Amino acid sequence: MKFQPDVLAGTNVITRHDTDALWVGNQRFGHSLLVPWQGAVLPWAPARPEDLLPAHFDAVLALQPELVIFGSGPRLKFVSPALLRALIERRIGVETMDTAAACRTYNVLVSEGRSAVAALLLAPPAPQD
Repeated sequence: MKFQPDVLAGTNVITRHDTDALWVGNQRFGHSLLVPWQGAVLPWAPARPEDLLPAHFDAVLALQPELVIFGSGPRLKFVSPALLRALIERRIGVETMDTAAACRTYNVLVSEGRSAVAALLLAPPAPQD
């Protein structure tokens, strides 16, 4: 017996992810994203963990989440706690995982009514010769 819906009305849901794209609802994105539980999905400048700067996490902070799910790309890669300092100082939880796992975890949290933001890295496709 289900006690809650799979999706809460008015929330963003990540419906698909591939190596080169993410879908929120029916919209396809080919770049890194900030996906808040509600409101507009935002482009996020960094494409790889090594591109991250503290200012990138200030953009996450502006969304006022209680929890951030950071998707580090195709493989799990932790970032320096110094980059997360603004979030940690405000007692905002941060979990790091690969982007596919981050998408799944974000959807579960949002379905539970949590104020979560998915900060998802999506590297551009490698140039083909």
